[in-house]
Amino acid sequence: MKKFMDKDFLLETETAQKLFHEYADKMPIVDYHCHINPQEIAEDRKFENITQVWLGGDHYKWRQMRSNGVDEYYITGAATDREKFQKWAETLELAIGNPLYHWSHLELQRYFGYHGVLNGDTAEEVWNLCNEKLKEDGMSVRNLIRQSNVKLICTTDDPIDTLEYHEKLAKDDTFDVKVLPAWRPDKAMNLEKPEYLDYLKKLSEVSGIEVKSFKTLIEALVKRMDYFQERGCSVSDHALEYVMYAPASEEEIEAIYSKRLAGGEITKEEELKAKTAFILAVGKEYYKRDWVMQLHYGCKRDNNVVRYKQLGPDTGYDCINNYAPSSEMADMLNALSDTDALPKTILYSLNPNDNESIGTIIGCFQNEKTVGRIQQGSAWWFNDHKVGMTAQMTSLANLGILSNFVGMLTDSRSFLSYTRHEYFRRILCELIGGWVDNGEYPDDYKTLEKIVKGISYNNAVEYFKFDV
Repeated sequence: MKKFMDKDFLLETETAQKLFHEYADKMPIVDYHCHINPQEIAEDRKFENITQVWLGGDHYKWRQMRSNGVDEYYITGAATDREKFQKWAETLELAIGNPLYHWSHLELQRYFGYHGVLNGDTAEEVWNLCNEKLKEDGMSVRNLIRQSNVKLICTTDDPIDTLEYHEKLAKDDTFDVKVLPAWRPDKAMNLEKPEYLDYLKKLSEVSGIEVKSFKTLIEALVKRMDYFQERGCSVSDHALEYVMYAPASEEEIEAIYSKRLAGGEITKEEELKAKTAFILAVGKEYYKRDWVMQLHYGCKRDNNVVRYKQLGPDTGYDCINNYAPSSEMADMLNALSDTDALPKTILYSLNPNDNESIGTIIGCFQNEKTVGRIQQGSAWWFNDHKVGMTAQMTSLANLGILSNFVGMLTDSRSFLSYTRHEYFRRILCELIGGWVDNGEYPDDYKTLEKIVKGISYNNAVEYFKFDV
């Protein structure tokens, strides 16, 4: 029997072990999509206890605690941090087969030097050990990033954000990790939301362009893209229900916006037409700037209305949406390609059943300008576990060129989550090592080193053209 999560965790063969220990494990990290707070990096926050690090805002853990019958009082309620940690420890010991079990113990090993097992009985020991460790200067936010061997971080930022903390970090010579903004214009696109008009007032103020039509909306956004680009932004991201394609004339789009800006309600058909026009317009602008466009889709959000009213969004009540017409996504990409305005694009679906359709669609829009110009993104959210990652990479290998894959990202709000890159790299090496050991690929370590190091780090640096 193998030891619990030892140095060869998830690495079954000598080949997999060699690929990981000699190649993957040594590579730095580029976190090109995450949700960490740049203010906490700028201020070099120190955490008082492990609950603040682990359970503050982590809806992955909250879901598991609820599934274990834990009262909301101990999750997002007024319970003490020690009580919340205890409930998490008691939940974790039952989470066999869940990636949170592995992530949590990897974090305990790498950042706190604890190689035991966290459960209800050991919670007090781990609580004291972690909290004592967190008092050290080496456990500040910046130092956690440094010891994780992170070279660059892209946060997630709204077009109206000031980016003041990115500016402070750019001027700070004491911190050599680049922290760049990433453009997330969802609020500018989602015209069906009741708060949309209020948002446009704010956009008008910060851009200096009064938004009174679709044309002026795009002009205001272009002005803000300039602002973001001046501060290092070269990455965009969109959260979509699905990648729709409902084309309409300029006149029709302006009529839809005219109605909405006047306070009227729009139909679902009008919403889809407006969002199609929006993606096409900003996509063309991304192409001009050589920005990368990321499309995250396939999530049905805020399903528990009672809890949404109580806790708000991003609290653990989202699920996979299985509606994602691949034909419309292909048509959207083609509409941009047809006008020679298709930017580098990464497609992420929350539904693992979409792996194959994405794999075939991206092959339709590759060209000689950029290696792997259109990418399938890494296994996302509910899929970033051993089965999901293996399935996504196997599908990509079957239908495209896995070797050009830009690899893992944290998509996280936690400064300890960089162990997810280690987890991913171990799964990657086990997958490739298995193919080698099975005679499906030669033991050509010169090429294997290039492939493994590429997927782990180098491909992302080249694809995004990051200066690291």
